[in-house]
Amino acid sequence: MNLGKVLRFGFGALTVVLPWAVAATPVLAQEGKPNVVFILADNVGYGDLGPYGGGELRGAATPRIDQLAREGLRLTQYLVEPGCTPSRAALMTGQYSIRNGLSLIIVPGSESTLSKSAVTMGELFKGAGYATAIFGKWHLGAEPQSLPTAHGFDEFYGIPPDISWDSATYVDTITMTHSINAPPDELLAKGPQIVEAVAGGPLRTVKPYTREVRAEIDNELVAKSIDFMKRQTAAGKPFFLYLPFSMGHFPNLPSKQFAGKSRIGQYGDKLMEGDFHVGQIMDTLKELGVDDNTLLVFASDNGPQGETAREMGNQGTPDMGNSGPFRGELGEATEGSIRTFCFVRWPGKVKRGTSSYAMFSIMDFFPTFARLIGSKIPTDRPIDGVDQTDVLFGKSETGNRDSLLTFIGADMVAVRWKQWRMYLTDVHPTGIGPQREPGMFSASAPMAGYPKLYNIEMDPHEDLQVGALFGWAAGPALEVVEKYKETLKQYPNPPAGNLTHF
Repeated sequence: MNLGKVLRFGFGALTVVLPWAVAATPVLAQEGKPNVVFILADNVGYGDLGPYGGGELRGAATPRIDQLAREGLRLTQYLVEPGCTPSRAALMTGQYSIRNGLSLIIVPGSESTLSKSAVTMGELFKGAGYATAIFGKWHLGAEPQSLPTAHGFDEFYGIPPDISWDSATYVDTITMTHSINAPPDELLAKGPQIVEAVAGGPLRTVKPYTREVRAEIDNELVAKSIDFMKRQTAAGKPFFLYLPFSMGHFPNLPSKQFAGKSRIGQYGDKLMEGDFHVGQIMDTLKELGVDDNTLLVFASDNGPQGETAREMGNQGTPDMGNSGPFRGELGEATEGSIRTFCFVRWPGKVKRGTSSYAMFSIMDFFPTFARLIGSKIPTDRPIDGVDQTDVLFGKSETGNRDSLLTFIGADMVAVRWKQWRMYLTDVHPTGIGPQREPGMFSASAPMAGYPKLYNIEMDPHEDLQVGALFGWAAGPALEVVEKYKETLKQYPNPPAGNLTHF
C-alpha cells in the first residue's frame, strides 16, 4: 500500500470549459460596493443557538450570536443540502450540487472534485474588483483546478481542501490500529496537513494537522481573517471574506480557552467558542469603521451531527447537535437535516431584530450577492439559486422560492414544495440515527411506485404520513421535478459521486 496515496487522496477532474456572461444590475450602484463577510459553521443544528431556542437553554450560552440576531435578520426557513461537500458546492456555485458532480461528501478514494469550468462565488467577487480570501474548510477538491485560489480567491489557509475537520484523527487512528507500518514522523509528514496558497499558485504545506492543531484551529482562522480585513480596509479595497470555521463538526475539540466552559461537554464548549469568534469578527468591523458598509452572514452548512459519530474522540460526551422541532441529522434528507440557522446583518440596510419565514436556500446567496455588487452571472448553465434581495431588505415576506429538491449521490430523494415534504425513497418512521431516512450509512428501500408525503407545519417532526389526506399536494411537487428534468436536456449533469457501484 502506498502511504502517500492513502494519506494525500488524489482526485480526478472534470474539464469542460464554458464561457460565462452577463452582469447583474447592482442594487446599490450609487453607494459603493459593500464588504461581504460569510461565516459558515459546520453541522450546527436548528435548535443549537440562542435565537432558535438553544444557547443557554441548551447548556451553552451564545451571547454574541444573540446580539447578531438582535442587530439583523434571522431566517427561519433556511435550507441546505445533506452533507458538507454538497452544501459548499451549492453555496459557491448557486447550483444544486449534483450539477457539478458533488452530491456526496468527498471522501478518500472518490473521484469527486470541483470542475475547472465551475463559476464560484469567489469569481463573482473577484470580477467585481474585490479582494477575496477563504480561511478554513473548502472541501471541494485538492486538484489544481479545484482549489479556491483557482476560483477567484486571492488567499487560502486551512485544512486539506479535499477532506474535513475529522482528518486530524487520521494519523492517531492509523497508529492505534497498526494499519500502516511506518514511523510516527513519516505518518505525520504524509498525513493531513495545514496548507496555504495564493491566487494561481500551488498548495504549500504549513504543518501537520493534528488533534492539538484541531483544537486551536479556529483561533488561527479568525486571526487571519482579522488581519485580512485590516489590510484591505487600509488599502481602501472592498473585500469578500469567506470564513468556514470548525464550530460544530466532530471531533469538537475545544481550545484551551473554552475547554469545560459549557454544561454539555465539548460540543457545547465549541458552540461557545464559535460564539466568541463571531463576536471578534463583529468587533473588528466596528473598530475598522466599516460596520455600516459590511454585509455579514452567519449560517450553518448542514443540520446537526447525530448518532453516526456522536462520540468521535470526545471521551464519552455526545458530539451531537439539536435539530430543534424537526426530525433528522446530517446526511439524511429529512427537514432536520437540511433546515438550519442563518443570520444576515447589514446596519442601515437590513432591518434590526427581524425574522423571515421565506424559504431561502444556501444556493440563493450566489445570485443575491451578484445583484448587490453588480457582478457577472453565468448564462451558459442553469442557476438554481434565486435573487432574495427583497427578503434581506424586508420588501417581501415570501421571497422568490417555494420549492427545493434534495439529492444524495445520483438520486433525487426528496422534494419540498411550500410546507409539503415528499420523499421518493422509503422513510423509516421509527428507529434512531441514519435508519430513519436514506443518508450516510443508512438502510433504505426503493418506493413501490408512490412517494410519501408530510406536512412540516402541521407535523414538524414528520411523524404522520398524509398522502391519503392531501394527495393533491403531490401534483405541484411533481411539477418541480419535471421542471428540473427539462433543464437536463440542454445541461446534463456530470456523473454524480459514487462509492458503491463500479
